[in-house]
Amino acid sequence: MTDVVLYDYWRSSASYRVRIALNLAGIAFDSVTVDLVKGEQRSAEHLARNPQGLVPALEIDGLLLTQSLAIIEYLDETRRLNLLPADPALRARVRALSHAIAIDIHPICNLSVAKHARDISGQDDAMERWMQHFIRPGMQAFETLLGGFEQSPYCCGETPGLADLCLMPQVYNARRWGVGIDDLPRVTAVEAACAAHPAFAAAFPDACKPS
Repeated sequence: MTDVVLYDYWRSSASYRVRIALNLAGIAFDSVTVDLVKGEQRSAEHLARNPQGLVPALEIDGLLLTQSLAIIEYLDETRRLNLLPADPALRARVRALSHAIAIDIHPICNLSVAKHARDISGQDDAMERWMQHFIRPGMQAFETLLGGFEQSPYCCGETPGLADLCLMPQVYNARRWGVGIDDLPRVTAVEAACAAHPAFAAAFPDACKPS
């Protein structure tokens, strides 16, 4: 056992982001599964960790942290990961790129939201159509936003940054739900660079799926 515990779910986009950040920081951690499919996020035990009933939650440095972006920025600031540029203007642009996924696409494509859309529509394919409807234009916009940065292996430079941590879980979701993204050259180039990075590979959902 380590002193760092991540309460997560293998397919959670927010958990995926935090796993990447922990790996980039070289922080060993124990993973405790909160099964979203079984509804374990609504258990009294987990609600005591996070009253929102969401994952991830991270025990580290004597703290219990929630909200993936807040966790990542804590790790960035305390472990000097350099996930954000020093220049305030460029930092704002990188945050905007990251938020385009983490705040705009992800919340409406959360599994609980898509399930609700299916339930109220009464249509078996509603989840897939919902995901495709929102993910595709969001990814197209992200591709355009990437055009404002110089071509580089990662979204905004020669090393992984906050935008990459947000992008890769969304790429996973896009491919999971049959959303076409292969016509987005900047996105797919970053995808390839991240997939080859050990910190990203170790955080990949299929590598973290409970046996």
